[in-house]
Amino acid sequence: MSYSIDDLKVLMARLRDPETGCPWDARQTFKSIVPHTLEEAHEVADAIERESHADLKDELGDLLFQVIFYAQIGAEEGHFSFDSVVDNLVRKLVRRHPHVFPEGTLESRIDPDSRPDEAWIKESWERIKAEERAQKQMQDSLAATPGRLDGIARTLPAMVRAEKLQKRAARHGFDWPNIEPVFDKLHEEIDELKEAWQAAESGQGDLDAVEDELGDLLFVCVNLARFMKVNPEQAVGRTNHKFEARFRAIEQVLELQGRSFDEETLEALDEIWQSVKGVEKKN
Repeated sequence: MSYSIDDLKVLMARLRDPETGCPWDARQTFKSIVPHTLEEAHEVADAIERESHADLKDELGDLLFQVIFYAQIGAEEGHFSFDSVVDNLVRKLVRRHPHVFPEGTLESRIDPDSRPDEAWIKESWERIKAEERAQKQMQDSLAATPGRLDGIARTLPAMVRAEKLQKRAARHGFDWPNIEPVFDKLHEEIDELKEAWQAAESGQGDLDAVEDELGDLLFVCVNLARFMKVNPEQAVGRTNHKFEARFRAIEQVLELQGRSFDEETLEALDEIWQSVKGVEKKN
């Protein structure tokens, strides 16, 4: 016997039952489970990074449970149900893929010989999304003139959101002409960060200014990554992994030599670090 999505919906409803369900699950709200959702999404990404398909299956289940959780709360409060979430998703994806569903229905099919190229598909996707945003903003009584950067979630990781903001602005012509001025801007922001730090150290400035300038510097780095067609989040993740591996290698060298990490000088640790880097380059 295999359980289905309907069984999962029944399970969730029973967990949320105020009398016979789980007290922890029953008291949760939309806001209270957000941290768990973000954690589960990161664990999915981690399983993919480690290429562990067994863990990925497990983590995808945990992430699906978060969706069911939100849908159950939405149904209880009269906002939406899981079925309405699915219906809305399918309609949206059909609408955004006219190159697959030419008649706007799930049943319609396109002639393979008439399929457009990827450039047209990307332009169509962005145009349809822009139309959806404009329509949503028109329906929102609080929204005045629709902003071109509206709709980019503020809760995204900062570097991910920076990249999305830059790409959206670039589509409207607000962008560097090429990568060279971005390098110039990088050096400019480094100088401004140095000045802000020196001012803070001398008591003539504050850390707010340092944080502001550091943010500008990181924003330019995201711009560089975008021009180089490198995902900045993945790039930093790759460096994190590299740092972790090298640090662990230092620990292992010291363990083999019977030396204590915490008693070593920075110079001694750096010497091992450089040797580890040398081995990496040879491999």
